[in-house]
Amino acid sequence: MTSTMKESGSAGCRSEYDPLKRVILCPPRYMKITDVINDVQKKYAAENINTQRAMKQHAAFVKALQEQGTETILLEPQPDMPEQVFTRDIGFTIGSEVFVSEMACMVRKGEEQELQKKLQEENMIYHNMAGKPVEGGDVIVDRGTVFIGVSSRTGKEAIRKLQNELPNYEIIPVPFDEKYLHLDCVFNILSEEEALIFPEALSKEMVQLLAARYRLIRVNPKEQFSLGTNVLSIGSKRVFSLPQNQEVNARLRQHGYQVIEVDFSEIIKSGGSFRCCTMPIIRG
Repeated sequence: MTSTMKESGSAGCRSEYDPLKRVILCPPRYMKITDVINDVQKKYAAENINTQRAMKQHAAFVKALQEQGTETILLEPQPDMPEQVFTRDIGFTIGSEVFVSEMACMVRKGEEQELQKKLQEENMIYHNMAGKPVEGGDVIVDRGTVFIGVSSRTGKEAIRKLQNELPNYEIIPVPFDEKYLHLDCVFNILSEEEALIFPEALSKEMVQLLAARYRLIRVNPKEQFSLGTNVLSIGSKRVFSLPQNQEVNARLRQHGYQVIEVDFSEIIKSGGSFRCCTMPIIRG
């Protein structure tokens, strides 16, 4: 693993639910479905993405984040990168360390370099995971524990490499049904006590392991398909979620969460929602 260092900008993420202070996003100016990589894209491939509508929805999300006190950093969209909006996958922050991913799919190659440019502009230290495919949608942090999905996008070699780089963390590999693409589409931590889960994508043993750590809020198959698991927690029990996922939102409110509903219906056609579209740099 190589590191690129400039005068340091701060970074720090110890969980998925501490107050979100600073985050990287990318407007979906050139978003489209090209190579179908999941069931959601398969459904919408024929009609594809209305980029004008997607841009308006994304801008409304950015504005809502800013209104909640989050600083937003925007990448410059590139014409040959149709999935660049999903910034979570191209990098991730664990503690004070920022990692730039190695993208596994050809349609996403090159996004890493665009992220590196922005990190350099922001004077941020980062580690480059070149050579070992790993994507941030498979990386979920909770204090001293990091859950990493074993998927078609994140391999065991990358997980071993991260374990070597992060000896003070407990790294838990989480195998799941790869048709769901990333771990955060089937499991997402909301607080120290609670997490969303789509158990059908995981083994019985893994569900039991997670249930021993968290009170699990189940997402039904219909709302998993509309990315009900892929909410974004921004701290103080505030959660961004899609308005159409009514059962998930009702359960979140029952557990004391403030649900911030933003229409993201155009963007989720490509298989990602609020968590997928955000790369946290600072929480706390």
